[in-house]
Amino acid sequence: MNTLRFDIRIATDERTLVDIREFQLPLDRITFLFGESGIGKSLIARAVYGLLDPEEFNITINGEPYKSYVRKPETQGVKENSFYVFQEPSSHLNPLMPLEMQIREGSLSQVSDDREILDRLLEGSDANEVRKLLEVYPKPYRPSGGEKQRIFLVMALKKIDLMLAAGRVNKQHVFVFDEPTGSLDNHFRNVFLSLLFKRFQQQRFTTLLITHDYSMVSEVTRTYRGFVDYVSFKELSLHNGRHTLSDFQPETYIGWLEKQRKEPASRKPGGESRPLLRVESGVEVFRQQLTISKDPEGAQLSALEIYPGTVVYAKAPSGTGKTTLVKLMMGLIRGKNLKVTLDGDILTEYTPRRFWQKKIWGKKMTMVFQHADEALNPRATVMETFQGLPSEKRITRESVRQSLGELFDFEIGDEFMNKQVSTLSGGQKQRLNLLRSLFLNTDILILDEPLNGLDFESTTKVLSMIRGKQRAGKGILLISHNEEIFDALISKEHIYYLQAAPAK
Repeated sequence: MNTLRFDIRIATDERTLVDIREFQLPLDRITFLFGESGIGKSLIARAVYGLLDPEEFNITINGEPYKSYVRKPETQGVKENSFYVFQEPSSHLNPLMPLEMQIREGSLSQVSDDREILDRLLEGSDANEVRKLLEVYPKPYRPSGGEKQRIFLVMALKKIDLMLAAGRVNKQHVFVFDEPTGSLDNHFRNVFLSLLFKRFQQQRFTTLLITHDYSMVSEVTRTYRGFVDYVSFKELSLHNGRHTLSDFQPETYIGWLEKQRKEPASRKPGGESRPLLRVESGVEVFRQQLTISKDPEGAQLSALEIYPGTVVYAKAPSGTGKTTLVKLMMGLIRGKNLKVTLDGDILTEYTPRRFWQKKIWGKKMTMVFQHADEALNPRATVMETFQGLPSEKRITRESVRQSLGELFDFEIGDEFMNKQVSTLSGGQKQRLNLLRSLFLNTDILILDEPLNGLDFESTTKVLSMIRGKQRAGKGILLISHNEEIFDALISKEHIYYLQAAPAK
């Protein structure tokens, strides 16, 4: 098997960001690359692709300066003949050019028929909606994140079609998809995978797909069994300042998932006549009415109830308003017709903010935010992140050290405790974000995308901690796009669905 091999070192004047020997990219295969957020996956891919700024970083690849590597004909050929789908498409779409021109710009104009790709990735939209979308000039909030991501995938798949039409596939064709489905639900994720594998079946080409979505393992091994010899699952890890690339065995994830199905975390309330928390359906916010139901279609409207020792799961397509709903529940934003009953207290849009502050936040209810940077002070140290929490127990260095030890797989010394949050990787920030909220031990715990940016080992630890909180009688509300994992973890009677419609 032919393989591209790279020894890569990327550093700033202050610290080393990536140091890896033998980063391997097999030719004519699809490689799925897992690993915690911020560990360096994107940096490695961009370095190999020749996209990093040699003035911003100190970079060597295979022992040669990056400027020399970038000038090599092979590197230039990859940039010219391939496509890189960036993790954040907003910063790579031209705001001064309508989407229709962008998907047919340059060499992409040579692909005469892109109707199949558009119809599949934008399915559910009629012809007029698609036409209106393609007329849009990209702006921060239009189109949506999911639409921008799908537009970028359209462009990448067209570039692949252009390569296939030419009938020449070589080592200068390297397609990189960096978190290509982060803003997509499982349905559109699977649509993208089907379009990718359909092309791969016509002629094999080199693909690197970076993702945090471990459920891709089961989707690929279940649906594309005939490609098992041409698919690699890899995981990037960091130990003692050195990066390591290792095989990730599909059975590791699939076997673990089967165990979750046999031991669901949710359970029926036993002897409890009153829920810890009840949220009525029909709150209005941002000119939208959010309704809660027990079925995906929204026919069976219901209040959302959380009993002691119960884990519930709120589901909806990306952008519907799941995070908005929990911020309403927490009193962080205001909405019309809000009614939350929490431990006998009725909370509405008229409840004073000081009441939430004194009685609710960190005392009866805690929320783990979707993005750790939204919750953590980047200038604070790890220790300072815990200080000042409204905790019933005394906060000491030893109690914080003990808490950190639950999710960090190295000895917690003073050096780490004194680190600024801004210097941590994305996965480390997310673990800190989770531990900070779990430390408070409130009766209600809201977890918004708790597995964001975590590697597989950390994911299993977090889910074990959730089970522990459940056994302690806490009520837990989960929001996550990791549907396969939480569908296995939570029984159907504890799943709620959210719908959004224009407010009347």
